[in-house]
Amino acid sequence: MSPFYELEPEVAGGWGDNTVADTTVHPPVVSVLHYIFDGWLGDAIVESFPCYLVTDALANALSSTHLSGFDLRNVLVQTSEQFAELYPDCVLPTFRWLHVTGSPCLDDFGISAKNVLVASTAALAVIRDHGCDNCDISTVL
Repeated sequence: MSPFYELEPEVAGGWGDNTVADTTVHPPVVSVLHYIFDGWLGDAIVESFPCYLVTDALANALSSTHLSGFDLRNVLVQTSEQFAELYPDCVLPTFRWLHVTGSPCLDDFGISAKNVLVASTAALAVIRDHGCDNCDISTVL
C-alpha cells in the first residue's frame, strides 16, 4: 500500500464576509467560500481551516487525473489592504476551492481525525509539481 501524507499548507488569509458556513458544528461546514488573502508565498495550495484552495493550474492538473476524494468548487478571492502593502506588484493566479470529500488513507484526498489534509503519494506528486515549498508534509503513521 502506498504511504499517505499529512499536508499543512500556508495559511495565506482567511474567510471573507461572504462565506456561508455552519459554525455550530466542528469542523464548520462551509457551503460558500470567500477567501481574503493577507499574504502569499507562492504555493499552489493554501488553507484557512477547514478549507483548501489550489491554483487553477493545479486544479486543472488534478482534474486530468483519476485521483479520488475531492471536487473543485468556485471561490470568491480578494486581497486585503495588508496584501496590497506587502505585495504591491503581485497579481494572484486564479484559485479554486479543493473541496475534500474522501476518506483519509483510502481515497487520494481525505481529512484526518485531527482535521488535517491527507493525500496519497500520487496526489502529493501532482501538488509538488505545482509548488508547495511552504507546506508542512509528514508521513501518516
